[in-house]
Amino acid sequence: MKNLKVLVAGGAGYIGSQVALDLARQGHEPVILDNLYKGHREAARWGKFVEGDIGQFDLVTDLIAKEKIEAVIHLAAHSLVGESVHNPAKYFRNNIGNGQVLLDAMVAGGVKHIVFSSTAAVYGEPETVPIPEDHPKRPTNPYGFSKLTFEGILRFYEEAYGLRYISLRYFNAAGADPEEEIGEDHDPETHLIPLVLKTALGIRDHIEVYGTDYPTPDGTCIRDYIHVADLSQAHLLALKALADGKESTIYNLGNGQGYSNKEVIETARRVTGKEIKVIDGPRRAGDPAVLVASSEKIQAELGWKPKYPDLDQIIASAWHWHHNHPHGY
Repeated sequence: MKNLKVLVAGGAGYIGSQVALDLARQGHEPVILDNLYKGHREAARWGKFVEGDIGQFDLVTDLIAKEKIEAVIHLAAHSLVGESVHNPAKYFRNNIGNGQVLLDAMVAGGVKHIVFSSTAAVYGEPETVPIPEDHPKRPTNPYGFSKLTFEGILRFYEEAYGLRYISLRYFNAAGADPEEEIGEDHDPETHLIPLVLKTALGIRDHIEVYGTDYPTPDGTCIRDYIHVADLSQAHLLALKALADGKESTIYNLGNGQGYSNKEVIETARRVTGKEIKVIDGPRRAGDPAVLVASSEKIQAELGWKPKYPDLDQIIASAWHWHHNHPHGY
């Protein structure tokens, strides 16, 4: 695959900045578009940065033309499940409406390839574990619904306009760049591993575990954690596949192995050497007991294989970053 000019929408965010970094490492030219609503300008250090929104049609079409964009990686969706329940309009407006504006700009500019950051939330309550791509899709929140809807829009845009896509359904992104360049900094923070590490740093007094009576070995939820660098590499493989002529498709991204909330906390205690105070809380509505991905399809078709599958590695990389950036960027 020749080096490409790639528009990274949401490229100042946690995953997007890692993708932009890895694109640059492989000789591509990332052009980052981010409105900095959740992203950080300090994380967008690889490639040209443009502050703006995917919902700004004129801005995006001009950017595609001026920069001679050849492909798009779309990571600019809102992604907080709880917020989506309380404010679905916000999620439909950005994740569906603004996402469609981005596609319209691609069609107008003749850009035919898009890698889309989707989510395991499209599945809802799992019937089988690990979850394959053909599992029934019954999202239980507006966030998952918005991502599933956009996947449907991609299918129809391909039929009508010849736009080819690969959709990547993430499970739980975690960790930080192995060279400690960039890491996870959300406000508010809702992800378990950074919350546990902030507790280890003394920034938080305790970590609350939501539910200890699930039908799992230790009673807490089990989730599939995947290192952000491994997620990023999947985007680059997907981009190459599209450039090489692969048909549109969808892949799950996960380790295929689940870890419970208690296992995460115990691993963090071991990695950090810190005592981490835990308070047991009630279950959260809509939290499945177990969410674990089957990533066999992307491994078989694109040769993707997690480089950092071990929970100790994932947490250690995150700890190095949080220890050096206790208050984020």
